[in-house]
Order: sequence, then structure tokens, then C-alpha cells
Amino acid sequence: MINSIDEYKEALKRLKEWAKAYYVDDNPVVTDEVYDKLYHEVLEWESRHPKDTEPTSPTQRVGDMLKEGFEKAKHIKRMWSMEDIFDSEGLVKWYERIAKEFPNERFHVEPKFDGASLNLLYENGRLVKAITRGDGVVGEDVSNNAKTINSIPLDINYKELIEIRGEVLMSIEEFERLNEEREKAGEPLFANPRNAAAGSLRQLDPSITAKRNLLFQPWGIGANSLNMEYLSQKMDFVYDLGFRRPPLQRICHSVDKIEEVYSELHKIRPTLPVMLDGMVIKVDRIAVQEALGYTVKYPRWMVAYKFPAVEKQTKIKNILLQIGRTGVITPVAVVEPVNIEGVVVERATLHNFDEIERKDIRIGDTVTIIRSGDVIPKIIRVLTEFRDGDEQIVSRPAKCPECGSELLDEGALIKCQNLECPARVVNSIIYYASRQCMNIDGLGEKIVEMLYNEGLVKSIEDLYKLKVEDLLKLEGFKEKRANNLINAIEQSKGKECWRFLNGLGIEHIGEVASKKICESFGLKFTETTKEDLISLEGFGEEMAESFLEFMRVNRDRLFRLIDTVKPSEPTQTVITESAFTGKTVVLTGTMSRPRSEIKKELEGLGAKVTSSVSKKTDFVIYGDDAGSKYDKAVSLGVKTISEDEMNQILEQSE
Repeated sequence: MINSIDEYKEALKRLKEWAKAYYVDDNPVVTDEVYDKLYHEVLEWESRHPKDTEPTSPTQRVGDMLKEGFEKAKHIKRMWSMEDIFDSEGLVKWYERIAKEFPNERFHVEPKFDGASLNLLYENGRLVKAITRGDGVVGEDVSNNAKTINSIPLDINYKELIEIRGEVLMSIEEFERLNEEREKAGEPLFANPRNAAAGSLRQLDPSITAKRNLLFQPWGIGANSLNMEYLSQKMDFVYDLGFRRPPLQRICHSVDKIEEVYSELHKIRPTLPVMLDGMVIKVDRIAVQEALGYTVKYPRWMVAYKFPAVEKQTKIKNILLQIGRTGVITPVAVVEPVNIEGVVVERATLHNFDEIERKDIRIGDTVTIIRSGDVIPKIIRVLTEFRDGDEQIVSRPAKCPECGSELLDEGALIKCQNLECPARVVNSIIYYASRQCMNIDGLGEKIVEMLYNEGLVKSIEDLYKLKVEDLLKLEGFKEKRANNLINAIEQSKGKECWRFLNGLGIEHIGEVASKKICESFGLKFTETTKEDLISLEGFGEEMAESFLEFMRVNRDRLFRLIDTVKPSEPTQTVITESAFTGKTVVLTGTMSRPRSEIKKELEGLGAKVTSSVSKKTDFVIYGDDAGSKYDKAVSLGVKTISEDEMNQILEQSE
């Protein structure tokens, strides 16, 4: 029994040492019984002396504070994405890019763990904040949950401010245990250990996180004042503070040596308790890292060398037709269950009927299937040598399997155009009410589903028939909320023609095309011909035929809807001449203000704002964490402009 504060502090010291040996070093020095006995003695003393309880005591990891949501928090130093390479050729290109400028450099190599990224902030030796990666600049504060993870020290023997980055992981064994538990309870199963780890880290109830036996594996450092020449030295310092070391890490001086380590890691991968999806290679010398710098998206001095996708053999049992928001029908293969890297795969995308025909995929075929990282499982080849003649050829559907309407067949795309098709009505209403369309405040996904399930709304037109008394019968609706929603629906009447047209969800007709149609024809868009549409800039036959087919299938209900909503005719705007006048512009990345606001401003200057980059694009304007659109612009030689540069041009225009 503990009788004094000195004995209490000594007991805490022993508990922390034992916990590190168990959770970090994987080398228990006492039995669970001995640990539990001292743990409960500490707990009993703390219950008698709550004011003297140390915040870093192991007893404080349980987590009993429920949250309504997670607050946003900013990283001191940005967390970056990584460039991916998939083969030796990619490695050589990346290596030569470094060696051309900095020959004879050394590289720090370690596993790439498949989990949820987390940034730990320590000040004065205490864990003060744990933030998810988020967009790299701002994440969610999950400090209470992080404190329940035993491999995250609550205090460290280092007083300076330091950000320690790493991956929250769930072992394969724990993942299987958790899914067995959820299956017995009738709860949905996690798809893989990474999803399970991410979901467990973001529980609003920290006590649930505490039960999930998560691990934290450091892989980097953010803000710090450590004065060391190499990253590997800094990481050794971090591990010595009480963090888990990776199962393998090497210093390499050549491509051949990196490839050797890659092969070694790939070989031991199945024996490891956690999931890996590749290897990370970093220039080790910090001065060279700083000299190499960053692209908009990732550091130039590190790369992820991904493991090849795992191929498995299985058999197609059936092919189902899924209908999306816009009515596009996607064939999905139902396959005999096959385990790929800890995930049981039972379905695989077939993309479209052109692919089925090109690969000659049949029901009953034996096929090779792959799944790599987050990629949806897909069939890569048909093993025709296993055919016995009982396989069934899959025909292209002519009628919608849900509503029986005639389908629009564009070759690659087959689509149901019926606005009232039960398979697409909920999603079509959600889209119609969204911000980029009619912007009906309060009409979110759950409310639309509730209205549909209760039989109150079976089409967009039914929204305008709703009454306050209808909503008051629904769970969660009181007078004020019901009135607010009815008013929001009413306020959508008279909105711009292009918003209404965009909200209809016509295949190939997005915001830009909707504006072009309404600017050219106004509300007479219902009377357009194929020649009228093709005459518009950027319109092709496929867009025109999709638009006209939609009008043909929905003509009567569309006229009724126009009569109810009364969309407003477009007004002619006076365009201020600027560098953007008459130019095609693409926006990408995270901006300091809403993209819709920037888009409107640019269009007011006569710019055409589109969503995809091509050789015809004049400018790509980028914010933080810009992605593939920025990369494509660079590869095509399209001029790129930062948000700050854009603002300077806009100011000059004013």
C-alpha cells in the first residue's frame, strides 16, 4: 500500500518503466499480475489524494470525457504528403534527380506504415496537444484520445517545444479481435486495420479509443530546435525519449542498397504484426533537405516506394447493376470471398460495359483480382483456360433495372435519365439542394433520406408540396425547424436559371455547361436542338445527346417543375477588362476563401472557370496542398499562379 507522496512518485516511475517495456520495447519485465497490482495501488492512493494526482500518471489514460465534436487545431510546421513510386524505374528517376544536384548523399530508409497520421506537440516535457493530419495545415484536436494510447508518452525527458509525427496503427491481431466483437454485436465491420485505427482515433468517447489497443509509430519531426546534422540522429533521439522503434531502418548510399532493403522489407512484411504498404526513403542530411525544398504538394527530398498490388484468384458469381446519382449504371462483380492483405474482398468494380466487352468478362469466369492501398478492388484479367462452357455472357441493359425506363447508351456510359427513378431520386434531391445548385439550407442528406423513407418526397417536385404539418410528424422536427426548412425551400424559387439546370444532374452538364446554356438560351433551353448545343463553345455531340435525351425523358415533369420554381433569366454583366478576360482558368488546392467566391469574381472579369486542366487552359491558380491538377499543369507547360499572385492581379483590375 502507498502511504506517502514520495512512495506514490516512485510507484509512478516504476509503472512508466514497465509500460514502456511492454508497449514500446515489446519486452515485458513483469507479469500482468504484478503490473495490475501496483496500478491499482496507485489508483487507490490517487482517489484519496486527487489534488496530488500527476496528470502523466498511467491511470489518466482511460479517457472519460465525452466530446460533441473535435475542434480544429493548426500544426506549427506543415505536414506534407509524399510522392509515390511503384518500381525500380521510378526509384532511379527520383534518385538521379537528387544525385544530379547532391552526389554521394546518404538516405534514411524505413517501413511505410499503413495507419492514421498524427502530430504530437510536447512543451516543457508534457504532451499538450495531438492533432490529426487534416489538410496538412489544420487538423482535428484528438488529444484526449491520443492520451489513451499506451505507446504515446504523456511526458518526455526533453523540455523544448517539439512536434513528433507518426502513424496510429492497429495490429492485425487486434483488428481481427475487434471485427469478431463487432460481428457478434451486429455492428458493421471495419474494412482493414488502417480504417479501424483511423475510426478508433476519432471516437467522440475516448474510453472507446482506450479499449482499441492502438499503437503509435513515429516517423518524423515537425517544429523542433534539435541541433543535429542528420534526420536519423533526430529520430534516434525521439526513440530514446520513449517511443517505439521501427522493425527495420537503414542508412543507404546507393540505389542498389535501397533496392536490397526494399526486398528485405518486402520479405519480412508478412511476419510483422502491423500493416505496411511500402517503404519511405528520405535524404538524411537536413541541410540537403532544406536545399531541395518542396513542391506545392510534397517534399522533394523524400518518396514512398510502394509495394506492388497483391493479386489473388477468385470466381465471378454474379454481376449487379448499381445506379448512381446521375443515373449512370455501373456493373459490379460479385466474387467468391478472397482475403487480400487482411481485407475480405467480395465485390470488384467493372467500371463500364465497354470494359466487360473488351476483357470478355462472363458470369462464372475465374479471374485475377487486385487491391492496392485505397484502390477499389478490380479485375485485371480473365483466366479463360478455366472455362467449361457454363459461363454466361453479360448483355448491355436496355431498360433500367429499377424503374424500367429506356436507358441512354453512350458506349462507355449507360444511364437512366428518369428523374423519378427510385434508385437515383434521393441522391438527385441531395444534389439539387446542394450549395452549388439551389442551396436549400437545412436540406441535407439525412433529412432527404427521412423525407423519402416516410413517403413525403418521391421527386424534386414534391419538395415544393411540403407543409409545416408534414415535417412536424418527423423525428427531430419542431415548429421552428420545420418553418425554417419550408422557408428555405420557398426561397429557392426564382433562383438563377443555371443553378436550376445544374441541379437537375444531367450527365456531362455541370456548372460551366449550365451557365453557357442559360446565357445562350435562357429558359428556352427546353427548346434547343442538337445543332444549337453543338454551336456552343466546348460542347460536343456526347454532351448534346445527353442533354436532349434528358429533356425527352423528363419533358412533362420538367415543365411542371419550371412552372413551380420559376427560375430567373440570366442578366447581362458588365465585364471589367483584366489579365483573366477571355482566359480559361482552373482552381486547385485549399484557398484562403471559398472557391465559389473566387470563381464568381473571376467570371465577373470574363474568365471561363473550368474543372479540368488541358493544353487549352491558360492559368491554373493554386492554393495549399494542390494536387494532380497542379502536376498536370506543370507537365503540360500551363502557367501556374499562386493565390497571392491572383489577388495582386485582381487588385490591379480594380
